[in-house]
Amino acid sequence: MTVNIEGIELHLAHPDELAVTWVGQEEAMRQLMAAWMVLEDRDMPMNPRLLGKPGVGKTTMAYAGAKRLGRDVYILQATVDTRPEDLLITPVIESASKLKYVASPLVSAMIRGGVSILDEGNRMSEKSWASLAPLLDNRRYVESIVAGIKIKAHPNFRLVATMNEDSSTFDLPEYIHSRLQPQILIDFPEREEELAILRENLPFSNEDILQYVTDFLQQAHAADESYTVRDGLNVARYALKLRHETGEPDRASLRSAILLVLGEEALRYSIRR
Repeated sequence: MTVNIEGIELHLAHPDELAVTWVGQEEAMRQLMAAWMVLEDRDMPMNPRLLGKPGVGKTTMAYAGAKRLGRDVYILQATVDTRPEDLLITPVIESASKLKYVASPLVSAMIRGGVSILDEGNRMSEKSWASLAPLLDNRRYVESIVAGIKIKAHPNFRLVATMNEDSSTFDLPEYIHSRLQPQILIDFPEREEELAILRENLPFSNEDILQYVTDFLQQAHAADESYTVRDGLNVARYALKLRHETGEPDRASLRSAILLVLGEEALRYSIRR
């Protein structure tokens, strides 16, 4: 799809289609939906940031929230190498004498009134964040130096940034920190929520494996380990494959899966019955 803005033809990104379901932690979801709400014409949506350890479901919750709004979702994965033009518009050589301007997922969401998920946003440098400053306040626009145009956000446009709590991230500059509010914490789920997530994602698994992995994760959480539901899904999925391949009993396959997915240290949280 293409659009014309100030005489410049932009090629838009396609929305992301993910088969995900948000299970549990409805209070966090309510906080997200409230941040995106517009109460009247003079009101504006907020730009929340979802904070938590890697693998606790921040991107899943953002995507599920966007779908509750009935909007298309555009995910932009941030890295330490993300440049301002990666966030906005990238020129691509189309022929020997012509450039094609390609809009990022974020700009595509702005134009089409979708939801932009800026994934792992605190991996980006301040220079990249600076290019988004006018989008995150009441101006609601970005300016592309590459294409020489200013792009205003559609009234239905919403943005959310996910951020990991780990040592490989940058601190946000204060002027960005104040624009990305509120902060919504995504923590480890309770046991029944964690079991429901495993059931939702692995409907072909037997119940014994799901219960075992849930108990493993809950013991790890109690010890303040960083193992998440994503780790549990990988353990359970791999245990099922090992059992099918080797014919080992469930418990032997699970211990092997924990060892091979998370390492020997994780075996201390395996269940002995």
